[in-house]
Amino acid sequence: MNWDDVRIFLAVARAGQILSAARTLGVNHATVGRRVSALEEALQTRLLVRRTNGCELTPEGEIFLHAAERMETEMLAAQANVGNVDAALAGTVRIGAPDGFGVSFLAPRLGALIARHPALKIQLVPVPRAFSLSQREADVAITIERPVEGRLVSSKLTDYTLGIYASRAYLAANGTPADIEQLKSHRLIGYVEDLLFTPSLNFAHEVFKGVDTAFEISSAIGQTEAVRSGAGIGILHDYIARNDESLVRILPETGLRRTYWTIIHESARELARVRTVVSFLREIVEADHAIFL
Repeated sequence: MNWDDVRIFLAVARAGQILSAARTLGVNHATVGRRVSALEEALQTRLLVRRTNGCELTPEGEIFLHAAERMETEMLAAQANVGNVDAALAGTVRIGAPDGFGVSFLAPRLGALIARHPALKIQLVPVPRAFSLSQREADVAITIERPVEGRLVSSKLTDYTLGIYASRAYLAANGTPADIEQLKSHRLIGYVEDLLFTPSLNFAHEVFKGVDTAFEISSAIGQTEAVRSGAGIGILHDYIARNDESLVRILPETGLRRTYWTIIHESARELARVRTVVSFLREIVEADHAIFL
């Protein structure tokens, strides 16, 4: 078995596409397809189902993927042990995160990680959705719910709070509600309910108690911008909104508390680059812990 073939298989499994894997590896896509075929021939089994819109692992491919990742871990460790200490911290780590946390907190801070480990490539995917670690949509996922199924390793990152906010301009034009009941006469901003990937994001239903939202946005950052513009009143992350002088937290006795978790696939826990990223995430959250609560 050729290690280069295994390495190329790993790239395809993680990217989900031969073309995307070829770009990452810097080789021709035909070469990638040929090397994967050579590996399948050596193993005498089919590892990937190739389709026009991507590749999907077969059951045998899933089994081999775990073995290939262990091989990768041993190879990186061997490179580090013979003197190339940065080798174990080379490669790509994709972080999937909720858009509020990803854009407002992670994006301004991850540059320090890249500066610390120049051979490490970070991909940040800050979007309001769930990530499949088993399908390699992300190497590290930040979630607001702790998974209870699958071969996943989770650890608590931090608690955080949310509150009800409006812009100063909106309150000047429409008055400040004194209680939840008075919110009924105001324009409220919330999530698009049928696009919520977890019930934990249904803040409006929990706080506004059945009051209809007039403006719905499937993004925490989008909601923040809408509230800032004066479009209405919304439930925003305190660590994003509290330092914005154009925003006012109203009904301060009403709020929510949630938790961010870091999740990795069990097969990735020994990968030095993944461990390094998870450790860095804990480091920066602990350094700014006060902003979350």
